[in-house]
Formats: sequence, structure tokens, C-alpha cells
Amino acid sequence: MSIPAWLARSIFRAQETAMRRPTFAVLAELERSQWLSPDAMCDYQTRRLNVLLQSALAHSPWHAARLHAAGLAAAVREGAMTLSDLTRLPTMNKRDARDNVKHLVWHDAPGGVFQYTTGGSSGEPLIFYFGRARQAADAAGRLRARRWWGVEPGEREVYLWGAPVELNRTDRIKTLRDRLVNQLLLNAFEMSPARMDDYLHAIQRWNPKAIYGYASSLALLAAHAEARGLKPRVPALRVVSSTGEPLFPHQRELIERVFGVPVSVEYGARDAGLMALESPEGELLQMSETHIVEVLDDAGDPAEEGEAVITSLVSEAQPFIRYRTGDVVRRSGRTDPGGRGLEILDAVVGRQTDFIVAADGRIMHALAVIYVLRAVPGVAQFKLIQHAVDQLEVLVVPDARWNNNARETILSGLRARLGPTLQTELRLLEAIAPEVSGKHRYVVSHVPLHDGLAHAVM
Repeated sequence: MSIPAWLARSIFRAQETAMRRPTFAVLAELERSQWLSPDAMCDYQTRRLNVLLQSALAHSPWHAARLHAAGLAAAVREGAMTLSDLTRLPTMNKRDARDNVKHLVWHDAPGGVFQYTTGGSSGEPLIFYFGRARQAADAAGRLRARRWWGVEPGEREVYLWGAPVELNRTDRIKTLRDRLVNQLLLNAFEMSPARMDDYLHAIQRWNPKAIYGYASSLALLAAHAEARGLKPRVPALRVVSSTGEPLFPHQRELIERVFGVPVSVEYGARDAGLMALESPEGELLQMSETHIVEVLDDAGDPAEEGEAVITSLVSEAQPFIRYRTGDVVRRSGRTDPGGRGLEILDAVVGRQTDFIVAADGRIMHALAVIYVLRAVPGVAQFKLIQHAVDQLEVLVVPDARWNNNARETILSGLRARLGPTLQTELRLLEAIAPEVSGKHRYVVSHVPLHDGLAHAVM
């Protein structure tokens, strides 16, 4: 069942209004601001930066102390900060955000604040807070990017997704809500061959204008279709949008070959927000209105390729100011051939997520097991290594809250995901060493995918 796009759009607008999210007002602003000249965009960012820093000075004691220590408090009060002044502040990292959350969050931010937990690419759980401005900016940024591809709000979309908030709402009310806004949710945590057959049929029946999901899950579904000799017939489809991890060239080619439309990459993070989206011209355009993105080398100096350090201009609920994301990106000096004043990233170099294979043959996105670990009090850092379909090694760096209940919660949660025959070795460590590359992979699977699907996620 689908409904006219204009009606779905009206229902979506009403929903956002009821939730006190100014999504459509932000969308209208983004539609205007994207055409600013580069100089005008810098002025726009500077004004928003001053508002963010004034809020941080007033409501975030940890940031206030840093602003005073850097000698910037007076300039912040006067609204006289420049983008170059920002570099006088030290960077902050995930541990700073985690250990100082009580002195970072502004609980009385307009519209309220909402707690979220993310595993992050380092496998170190982070509890943080965001507000309505951040929610609206992320949603509006996606809506704007969909319009670049000819997809209007309210037109049919498929989500190959698996965050627990979606998976736990499987009742009729949730299903009805999805349908009323023309969204079809397919569970990326349940990618067995039979389930993927069902997904391909569901996509054909739904005939969406856009498909959105984890890069590796989309590639896996495309590889399954090709192995079955199937080419989905989706005449309305305009774009497949990938998120959550790097999209490798062979995955892009596979998805485009199977679905017959271009792939658009999205770069974002739960903590840092939505940072860049790919345009039809093939450029990864930054959300310049909501994020200042610095690219720094190991010494902390500006570089063409290095760590993405972001300042989220919509993070007043818990400010992320010069925040080290842990992601490696490559900057571009090009201007948008489409005429927008948005900055361009060449590539996001540094994310990868493995699949986990259950004993019954189900192929699960790694986030399915990450969610088990990241919400357990007492887990400071973790890594999971799958040696066989029924053998899992769990490395945990505990903090002061660790106890036997935490251990049992992890073991029972993993058995619930991967089956009752799972044998789990849980080891407590003082530290977890990074990979040879220097990256911290939070899930590593040594179990090969069946039916020749391994090439889809390598």
C-alpha cells in the first residue's frame, strides 16, 4: 500500500511539527543557502559559529573553561570570533566527550535533549545528547540531497536498516506510520538468503524512488540478486544511497549494475551528525551550513588527507567543537560543478564494517552485535572477533561499573542474536591494540560468506 506523495509529505510535515522539529523550515533555509558564494558561505558559518560558542560559554562548563583558557571568552561574548580564531582551541576527542558529558550537555536546550549511545569506529561506547536542531538539520540535509536526485519528500523510499529503535517497533502502529509517509523498512540485521529473496520481491512491489541503507548491506543484497540471476524491476528508482561505512568501487559498480541507477554516498556519524552527501555530478558535498570540517595530520596541522575534525554548528545541546572523529578523509580544492557554494570532500578513507554469520546461516550486519555491547554499563572499550559461526571472542576493557551482571548481559545478548549454541570467550583487558593500519576495528569476522557473496563486502 502506498499513498500519494503530496499526502505522505503532509503527514510527514505534521509529524515533524508535532515532534517540535523544524525540519521543513530548515529544508527551506538549506535550499536557499546552498547557492551562496564561497565567501558568503564563510560569513554564514562565522555567524552560526558565534551563536554556538555563545551557547557553549553560557551552558557548557567544560567548553567555557576551554574558551577562557584559550583567551577567547571575550571575543565569544562580543560575537567577534572568526573561523581562524577557532583553531586556537585545542581539539576534543571521544574520551573528552565521554568523560565530561555532565559538564557538556545543556539539559534545557530549546525543544529538549535526547540521549543516544554510539559504538563509534573505535569500539569505545559514547553516551551523548542531541537536540531538535540537530535532528532537523540531519533530516533536512537528507531531504535536500534527495531533491538533487529528483526525489521529493513523501515519495516512496526503502530503508535497509537495523537500528534497534526501528527493530523494536514492529507493531501495527509503527507499520502504519511507515506506510503513511511512504517508507518501507527492511531489516539489515536479518540477511539470510531466504530473507533477501523476500527483500528483492518487496522492493519490486514497492517500486521506490530511493533506496537507503548500509553500504555493505546494499552490496550484499545486490550480490545475492546477481547470484540468483535476478535483476530487480524498479522503474521508479532514481538513486541508491549508501551510508554507515565506505563504499568501495567494486561495491558501487555492483549495486549500480544490479539496480540500474547511480549510487549516492552519505557521510555522517551518530555523534558528529550528517556531514556530506554525494551529488549527481559525483561530488561529495559537505553540509557546510551545519558543519565546519577541518582535515588535520598527525601533528594537528591542516592537510590534504588526514583526520576529519568537525565543529557541528547545530550541536548546542551538547557542543561538538573541534571534535576528532577518528575518520580519515581527503579534501578537495574543487568547486561544485552544479554551482553550489558547498565545500567538497574527495573521499572518506577510513571506515569498514564486517558481517557476522550466525550458525543457522543468517548474515547479520556487524552493528547487530555492536548494539549488544555498546549499551552495557561497565564497557569502556570492546572488540569482537568471530572465529567460526559458533565461536566468538569478546575483548572488553572494563571501567569501574563492570560486574558479573554486565558479563551475563553481554553473553545472553550475543546468544539471542547468534543462537543458543554460541560459544563465547570473554576476556578483560587493560587496552585493545589497534590494527596494523592504526584503525580500531570493533568487529572482525573470519567466517567466509556463502554462495560467493564475499566479494560484495571485501
